Amino acid sequence: MLTGRTAEIVILNEALASEEPEMISVIGRRRVGKTFLIRQVYGKHLDFEISGIQNAQNKEQLRNFFQRLKEFFPDTPVTQAPKDWLDAFFILTDHLDKKNKKEKMVVFFDEVPWMATHKSGFLRGLSYFWNSWAVRKQIVVVLCGSAASWMIQKVLRDKGGLHNRVTKRIRLKPFTLAEAKAYLASRSVFPDHYQLIQLYMVMGGIPHYLKEVKNGLSAAQNISRICFDEDGLLRDEFLSLYPSLFQHADYHVSIIRALASKPNGLNRNELIKSTNLPNGGRVTQVLSELYESGFIGDYPSFGKKKKEKIYRLTDEYSLFYLRFIENNILNQDSWMALSQTQTYKIWCGYAYENVCLKHVLQIKKALGISGVYTSVSSFYQKGTEEEAGTQIDLVIDRNDHIINLVETKFHNVGFTITKDYAHRLREKIRIFQETTHTQKQVFLTMITTFGLKHNQHSVGLVHTDLKMDMLFEE
Repeated sequence: MLTGRTAEIVILNEALASEEPEMISVIGRRRVGKTFLIRQVYGKHLDFEISGIQNAQNKEQLRNFFQRLKEFFPDTPVTQAPKDWLDAFFILTDHLDKKNKKEKMVVFFDEVPWMATHKSGFLRGLSYFWNSWAVRKQIVVVLCGSAASWMIQKVLRDKGGLHNRVTKRIRLKPFTLAEAKAYLASRSVFPDHYQLIQLYMVMGGIPHYLKEVKNGLSAAQNISRICFDEDGLLRDEFLSLYPSLFQHADYHVSIIRALASKPNGLNRNELIKSTNLPNGGRVTQVLSELYESGFIGDYPSFGKKKKEKIYRLTDEYSLFYLRFIENNILNQDSWMALSQTQTYKIWCGYAYENVCLKHVLQIKKALGISGVYTSVSSFYQKGTEEEAGTQIDLVIDRNDHIINLVETKFHNVGFTITKDYAHRLREKIRIFQETTHTQKQVFLTMITTFGLKHNQHSVGLVHTDLKMDMLFEE
């Protein structure tokens, strides 16, 4: 059953109902549910569907095309495999014409980057298919790919035959917490919010990962089974994740590893120094590919130039894998013990920050500022001999002359601000105000799991106390 994806379903149905030929680009990271969405919405309308084969030679891709033609057009058999992609599209147009279909036709090309390899001729054949035939037909052509940057450069920004041919775009994102909750409920799995956030901090909103969660088990038990069992789905998913999306993925993995070691993020110069990668166009391209595919985020530094933005690893699974799965030979019992340690609790703090950064819309709603224009950034001030540095991961700069400095705390009970922590929070606020010279009023916002236990240290310091439940709002 299809959960959420309301806006995407509307786009797909509008394309089917329109009186014009439509070309739809669908982008989203691996395992996010792109293929499932298209099949659920267009299933009975599909006239042809093919998915590229990873790491296959061009002749193997063409043989696959030949096989799919035989499956979709059994009454008009094809006798031999096409010799190239232009020939393949000739055959496809001929078979679609012979159907004499009165309703709108739908053709679905999945994992296009795997078919459109260098010098394959696929994009040239696709351009012919659209410009010489499909543009005169009642048809929807869906182009789908997990390598988001490739899809943007080669399809959306193509300077050749596909230039400006895409009529509708879908960027399929991982589930929010609310969508993950609904998805699990559709599978009769009902964790409470605290348990679900722990699962989300490991798997993110990736449906293919979340479907492994079983009812009746705690988050720790599910994580143990899925991530540490010998046959667990996420035991070694990392090893194939990046090579499946990017050619020569060594650079990508190097950057992911560097960011995993610095949960608060790195700027470009720090990243290059940490990875020993050459400072040039290749790094820029890799950062763009990781960003467009949803693995990293870039956050501007408050009051600083764009080039000083901070990159953070936002893919929950990669962060968890590199910290706990890789190089740790654990069984279920040892993970259950490790999940109670201070090491895990510290990691949860960073992971919870990431979850909050992905739910800024929900935070704005809880603050009552959904209709107020805001800019979101981070703040970092390097320490000196005279004064310690400070970092604030979420700064919400509002047009109503207010700035929210957001602090997150992941705890299994209500959180208590101690005298020492209150002093550090006041220092953060002071350094922010003195460094930025802001004229706006600064409010401190705390986002905890079960709320604050208010005491003499929180009164007059914390303006808004938000609990994890607000992150589950639509």
